[in-house]
Amino acid sequence: MRKFLFLFVVLLGFGLSTRAASTDSIRFSLMTCAPGTEIYALFGHTALRYENFTTKEDWVYNYGMFSFRTPNFVMRFVKGETDYQLGKIPYIYFREEYAQRGSSVYQQVLNLSEGEKIKLLRLLEENYLPKNRIYRYNYFYDNCTSRARDKVEESIEGKVVYPKNPEVRTFREIIHEYTAGSEWSEFGIDLCLGSEADEPIDERQQMFAPFYLLAFARDAQIHRGDSVVPFVRAEFKAVDATREEIGSGFPSPMTCAVLLLIVSGWMACWSIKKQRVLWAWDALLFGAQGLGGCIIAFLFFFSVHPTVGSNWMLMLLNPLPLVYLPVLIYKGVKGQKDYFHWVNVAYLTLFIMIMPVIPQKIHATILPLTLSLLICSAGHVYLYYKKKS
Repeated sequence: MRKFLFLFVVLLGFGLSTRAASTDSIRFSLMTCAPGTEIYALFGHTALRYENFTTKEDWVYNYGMFSFRTPNFVMRFVKGETDYQLGKIPYIYFREEYAQRGSSVYQQVLNLSEGEKIKLLRLLEENYLPKNRIYRYNYFYDNCTSRARDKVEESIEGKVVYPKNPEVRTFREIIHEYTAGSEWSEFGIDLCLGSEADEPIDERQQMFAPFYLLAFARDAQIHRGDSVVPFVRAEFKAVDATREEIGSGFPSPMTCAVLLLIVSGWMACWSIKKQRVLWAWDALLFGAQGLGGCIIAFLFFFSVHPTVGSNWMLMLLNPLPLVYLPVLIYKGVKGQKDYFHWVNVAYLTLFIMIMPVIPQKIHATILPLTLSLLICSAGHVYLYYKKKS
């Protein structure tokens, strides 16, 4: 009987030690990837790494998977109806992809309990099922970074408390941090975002950006009842790479806008001197304004992207010049008086005057672009009075 009890205790102890070893061998980490050169990679990326040293498994769960081959991808993206999905790939492929891209990857080992590791693995595997893996992407409120953070928080038997950030930030300011050096991308994004992007956001909203989550996670704590432990157990660079900076070789938006302003001034002077209406130049200038306005108007009225529905740029960029363009060209060819230019001079002058007080940060490039349109219309008005006199 004693031998049986001794054997039972030994086997029980062996089973418990094996179970403890198997759970202790599991490690979850936040993986933060440095920005790339493509516009969708400018802000970096976040993923979750799962390592099991007993079974030799090493996987990366990635909420940033999408395909350009999706039907109507561009239209769906503009409307804010882009679907992303959770992907699961071996870590070796993940590491090689970012090493070849020249993007470093920072690994933060999470300080999870045994039960929390098992729960997080179950949540991720359940989310990876074909029926669950696709989600509607939102670049501020529901993206690859926020999804990874939320899954980790869901697995924790307690609460993650993040440090406070005394510095007030906005979505636009954070975007500018990552688009520095990519001037055309910054200009395009600025045109599309409205005044809501300039409102202060809290710490949790700031974590839409991968490196903001990395910084907040570094000093975060897990509160489990009376127990308080660091959220991150260890941090190191998993991939050490250097991105090769490649210049675009194309002038900046401001340079192009100033050149356009100079050309517009020259065209207006030539038109007045020759007493001829340059209707082809009018068609090019106001046609471009109308085409840009179609994009802004579509985002304003139809897109579900955040902040685009409060865009004051609709005052300058709207489809009206494009709608009026046939009449503009006809009157220009016939040399007839066109009151469009009188209205445009007054309207654009008013827009320039209220730019400093608009509750939205307007990109500096907009001023020379607006002046180009104003000079063109002012040239028409001056030419008419010169002919009349």
